[in-house]
Amino acid sequence: MKVITEAILRDELRADRPEVYVIPEGKLLSPAAREYLQQLKIKIVSEKDKPLLNKKPEVKATKVPGIPESAVEGLPAGEQKPRYIDDQTGAYFYEKPEHMTHLAGNRLVNKDDKRILFRGKLDSLQALFVLNQALFAEMGEEKELLEDLEDILASLREMMRCDVLGEPFERKTIIGLTHEELRDHSHHPMKYYKVKQMVLPSYTLGKTYAMLNQMRTAVRETEVTAAAAFHNGRSYERKDIIEELNRMSSAMHIIMCKYLAKLQN
Repeated sequence: MKVITEAILRDELRADRPEVYVIPEGKLLSPAAREYLQQLKIKIVSEKDKPLLNKKPEVKATKVPGIPESAVEGLPAGEQKPRYIDDQTGAYFYEKPEHMTHLAGNRLVNKDDKRILFRGKLDSLQALFVLNQALFAEMGEEKELLEDLEDILASLREMMRCDVLGEPFERKTIIGLTHEELRDHSHHPMKYYKVKQMVLPSYTLGKTYAMLNQMRTAVRETEVTAAAAFHNGRSYERKDIIEELNRMSSAMHIIMCKYLAKLQN
């Protein structure tokens, strides 16, 4: 017996939204397909039990802002306009499904979409920065440390905004250093701070150094998530965001070196 999947239904109902869906004889609905019809509030009947249906209403193409005409062509005249569009399939929705979320504007993706996972990781990273800043303030750490972290936090927030709005990321410096300077300072900490490169964390170096290292690794994790989210075939989109996260990791290394330098004095 042939199974009608959700994907088949989405394609079939792309141009029309009937009040009743008749399951053809010899076929059955998958659980996901049945749930999809229920979300659209479409009554489900079998071929043998189908009632006498009214004549199909007159249809016409309807333009909906932000939704391609091909996605709504054949929408019944006078029908409520769809509010959302599936970014992957082009299918439209009158109500937002619970398993989906906004990517941009009225475009929806599944909540486990890689781009949404990246935004979640970016959100968690911002939360970690705020929490550790609060703890550092309670611990009496110097203002310079808090200000450096605040500058990186500002970059993270700007990054989230640019990703959601599809705008380029254009911050030129982090903690007062250009991208070229960040790379040089990070690769030659002995030259600038009189400390070895990437001193491994140890409990003997104290809580602050351990927390700074935790933030550095969280930045790295976010960078990896961004690379996965923006990987498109053989190329990468949003290289500006991926590059910025790489420079943020260098900035965190520099902050750790600056902290060690003060411990040695």
